[in-house]
Amino acid sequence: MDLERVNRNGRTKRESWRTVLTLAYQSLGVVYGDLSTSPLYVYKSTFAEDIHHSETNEEIYGVLSFVFWTLTLIPLLKYVFIVLRADDNGEGGTFALYSLLCRHARVNSIPNCQLADEELSEYTRDGFVLLDKNSGSSLKSTLEKYRVLQRVLLVLALIGTCMVIGDGVLTPSISVFSAVSGLELSMSKEHHLYVQVPVACIILVFLFALQHYGTHRVGFLFAPIVITWLLCISAIGLYNIFHWNPCVYQALSPYYMYKFLKKTQRGGWMSLGGILLCITGSEAMFADLGHFSQLSIQIAFTFVVYPSLILAYMGQAAYLSKHHTIESDYHIGFYVSVPEKLRWPVLGIAILAAVVGSQAIITGTFSIIKQCSALGCFPRVKIVHTSSKIHGQIYIPEINWTLMLLCLAITVGFRDTKRLGNASGLAVITVMLVTTCLMSLVIVLCWHKSVILAICFIFFFGSIEALYFSASLIKFLEGAWVPIALSFIFLMVMYVWHYGTLKKYEFDVQSKVSINWLLGLGPTLGIVRVRGIGLIHTELVSGIPAIFSHFVTNLPAFHQVLVFLCIKSVPVPHVKPEERFLVGRVGPKEYRLYRCIARYGYRDVHKDDVEFEKDLVCSIAEFIRSEGPEYDTPLVQKEEFGTGIEGLEKNERMTVVGTSSTQLDGIKLREESDLSDTVGTSELREIRSPERPRKRVRFVLPDSPQIDRAAREELHELMEAREAGMAFILGHAYVRAKRGSSLIKRIVIDIGYDFLRRNSRGPNYALSIPHASTLEVGMIYHV
Repeated sequence: MDLERVNRNGRTKRESWRTVLTLAYQSLGVVYGDLSTSPLYVYKSTFAEDIHHSETNEEIYGVLSFVFWTLTLIPLLKYVFIVLRADDNGEGGTFALYSLLCRHARVNSIPNCQLADEELSEYTRDGFVLLDKNSGSSLKSTLEKYRVLQRVLLVLALIGTCMVIGDGVLTPSISVFSAVSGLELSMSKEHHLYVQVPVACIILVFLFALQHYGTHRVGFLFAPIVITWLLCISAIGLYNIFHWNPCVYQALSPYYMYKFLKKTQRGGWMSLGGILLCITGSEAMFADLGHFSQLSIQIAFTFVVYPSLILAYMGQAAYLSKHHTIESDYHIGFYVSVPEKLRWPVLGIAILAAVVGSQAIITGTFSIIKQCSALGCFPRVKIVHTSSKIHGQIYIPEINWTLMLLCLAITVGFRDTKRLGNASGLAVITVMLVTTCLMSLVIVLCWHKSVILAICFIFFFGSIEALYFSASLIKFLEGAWVPIALSFIFLMVMYVWHYGTLKKYEFDVQSKVSINWLLGLGPTLGIVRVRGIGLIHTELVSGIPAIFSHFVTNLPAFHQVLVFLCIKSVPVPHVKPEERFLVGRVGPKEYRLYRCIARYGYRDVHKDDVEFEKDLVCSIAEFIRSEGPEYDTPLVQKEEFGTGIEGLEKNERMTVVGTSSTQLDGIKLREESDLSDTVGTSELREIRSPERPRKRVRFVLPDSPQIDRAAREELHELMEAREAGMAFILGHAYVRAKRGSSLIKRIVIDIGYDFLRRNSRGPNYALSIPHASTLEVGMIYHV
């Protein structure tokens, strides 16, 4: 089943219950693997050191009460019933919230945004308006006025993103390590680590080594594994409840939380760092929303995952309430409450469930890094799409092996659930705090609710999460430093890359060549024009880039058709194919200079080289056909915002053109080895190129409206240029801090950004554009 198609259609067409239940079933394997394995380590982490299991059972009842209400308030109330509604055209996650805010208040971090982007169909969906006069208008104007607030918002989103990446390191470690902890019951305390750590490492290496194959081949097994695991822990929970302590349900009362904190005091507060692990993986419900529907995720959690987890935790508490002689720092884990005859089968199921949960967070890490890269907040990396049918199944080699090495280092270095839990807990709760902060802004700016409601939201959920955050942060030296260190490194990488990219773009805008210079060169541009199409890559969406004057000055010849190509991301998850290109003309017609802006959403898949070439040529041909002799096509006024730079070209006319597959009544491009007549109807006319002993290219034109002579000649010339081939011309920028810059700026630009640029993928590799014939010309940028 095409999950993305179902999700998108579901927003405009009511989904059948069969579809919803199918998606709910599939979501169990993709979304809830991490959350469902939390019973493996919650009690063990909680009772590791700060509190001890006593005869009064006040500690175990208090922990159960905290677990119940935490699961009820955070995953169930906050995420299932509130946060899931804040989707970005069906997509979820930290960057989805940031993208929503970028569109409803002009706080976008992408420098080359245009007003034309606001006309995209996904930009203003769900009836949201860009200008409002409600109580949130003052907040919106404040955000748009002060650049420092925009930077704070960006840093906040990046912190949440970095913690998700950190969780991608910690979750596989703690899940797999806890799953194999059942081995400790069959050997002495002194020897179990010699077996447990190597086994966990072997499983982790195996898990990461299989990533490049993709999950679509074994993904059908994920849901049955997680369902089997949930049934297993709920059945064991029911058995323990009725066999050991049927009255354990009384501990669900909030009164036991008060008794717990009153007795344990500071130790109880510090133990909250272990309790919060019960909500590990809750963010996945929102982050993976793009693959499922909102209703399917709500049904799966409310009716399957939530009751199974509650029964599992109650069963463990019931068992422990009748067993007080267990060593609290060693055998108080999950497996001690499993009947002895079932421990080995349960161990096998737990390892499989841990692998499934780890797979979900690894795939999520790949996805969020792709989003960051698309929005200019992460260096370009190689992205491999492992499935042609399932959207979002990607593999990033550099990130995969980095995650594996970090996972192995943490597993071998910590070797116990306590410190792994401290590290994982801080990463989880930080992401939730960021989500709460961004959601409060979404409530005001996007949902147009009152500021008071947003304050109530952030006060209620923020207070709960801040309590857990403080309990995790206090354990900085006991493992909590790991997510902070990892997040700091990734945050520096992201911010340095974003800062350098922004400064480079500002230099491009300030160094644009005037149109008068171009007009002074004449139609030949002062050089020999040879056959072919030259694609000049630029980040600019208006004006003539300085790199072009550099080319004209240093090269003796240039192609007869020149295209200023800008491949940009916009703050929406997807751009419809019929809205893919913005095409315009630079200078008079006889110059044969065009501008083509290819727009992609941060979740879009870029086409391969051949398809991209065809779509690009067809979009220019369609622009020529529809332009008309008097330039009477609809205008798209081009402006940039977010950079604070003026002096834009006002004379460029831009037309929205879709890909060739969406132009049912437009020009069709056909490439053949011969010129046999394949179209015999009177409704189509053909413009053919002269006979040549090479690949033939032709445009198939609709019969109406009639095309004037000048447009036919221009199309003929474009067709000849296409036959001769395309060359991608790339300016290789060497960015340096300008003279007089501060020491920090010189370090950031000359060392940090330069290192990232030299070790990242170039545009011709990362953006899936033709790179067989690429010409690079170096140019120094002093920013």
